[in-house]
Amino acid sequence: MFEPVLLRNVDVPDGHLLTTYEAGGGYQALGKALREHTPDEVIDLVKQSNLRGRGGAGFPTGMKWSFVPKRAGKPKYLCCNADESEPGTFKDRFIMERDPHQLIEGMAISAYAIGAETAYLYIRGEYGLAIRRLEQAIAEAQARGYLGTRILGSDFSFVVHIHCGAGAYICGEETAMLDSLQGKRAQPRLKPPFPAVEGLYASPTVINNVETLACVPHIVARGPDWFRGIGPYKSPGPKLYCLSGQVRKPGLYELPMGIPLRELVEDCAGGPPPGRKIKAVIPGGVSAPLIPERGLDVGMDFDSLAAAGSMLGSAGVIVIDDSTCMVKVATRIIEFFHHESCGKCTPCREGLNWAVKVLRRVEAGQGEPGDLEQLEALCKGIFGNSFCALGDGAAVGLRAALAHFEDEFVAHIKERRCPFH
Repeated sequence: MFEPVLLRNVDVPDGHLLTTYEAGGGYQALGKALREHTPDEVIDLVKQSNLRGRGGAGFPTGMKWSFVPKRAGKPKYLCCNADESEPGTFKDRFIMERDPHQLIEGMAISAYAIGAETAYLYIRGEYGLAIRRLEQAIAEAQARGYLGTRILGSDFSFVVHIHCGAGAYICGEETAMLDSLQGKRAQPRLKPPFPAVEGLYASPTVINNVETLACVPHIVARGPDWFRGIGPYKSPGPKLYCLSGQVRKPGLYELPMGIPLRELVEDCAGGPPPGRKIKAVIPGGVSAPLIPERGLDVGMDFDSLAAAGSMLGSAGVIVIDDSTCMVKVATRIIEFFHHESCGKCTPCREGLNWAVKVLRRVEAGQGEPGDLEQLEALCKGIFGNSFCALGDGAAVGLRAALAHFEDEFVAHIKERRCPFH
């Protein structure tokens, strides 16, 4: 039986308070890091654990930290990406609302490792309760000496500032988030230079996701071998899965990385509604290509899903049953990406605009011969040619829908109606 790690306090009364967190061993990992390890040793612990970023890209966390130059001659910054705007994703919200000190401790240890004294927590502005809980938690931690100057009697000083976003999906892209923090228009930057060398205020910066940072105290407290023993070797650790869509028991589930998608959907979340069958599942938020029912035996980890032609992304698992029109699903997803495109690059800005027009026409029963070929050509023009991953995510998602459910698109065009109405 898997024992929850990241969600152990979510159902505990007053789990967001410092007294509750301390009663469960909270901030002991921070003390251990400061007393027993140098910053480089903390980085090495995280490297040994094989922790990979939980924000979507899956980049090795310890390796990202090691890219920060030791003698930069500038301040170093830690940024927590808590924007969480990917449709179908709500895992970070639970941590911030129910157990905010877990995140703050993870940020403090991470900042110690990279040599940062200042952190910015960029949070989705709609997360009102999470913002209030974080503000309270930061005040509690400062009063107890876990934040501020000379933390726990050490030479390490660290402060956390909260910055509320204004609802832009593009701020999930790390360099767009940095520009937003600086008061600029949120648009992706050209890389290199990468943020670890030239990030916030042109200074070395590490950007990590909420769930990633929440894993750090447990690695320090229990050791990298414990973390590496959960799930597959290349993608280990506990993982938060967001289940939504047409499923009986939607919600947030913490399970080992690598659990089969079919087990997650059918056994944990109860499968589709009575009388319905699963048609497809989006495994990692709408940026991830959907997987048809026949492919659900894939493991929910970075490498297995990549081999299956999709990705883990944010682990926002959206279940689609056989009552749903896939043309409608594809249209709504591309409409979302078109609306959220920052407009900086032509392939994304213009390509998604035309894709929405074609999809709307097909969905309305006004499709024409050649429309599917046009959509494929648009995907080809967008993928690999966009400034950031927003365009790529839209293109691969649409391609997957066209590949697996071409018959539904053809039926809309030939019959000039939706067969599901």
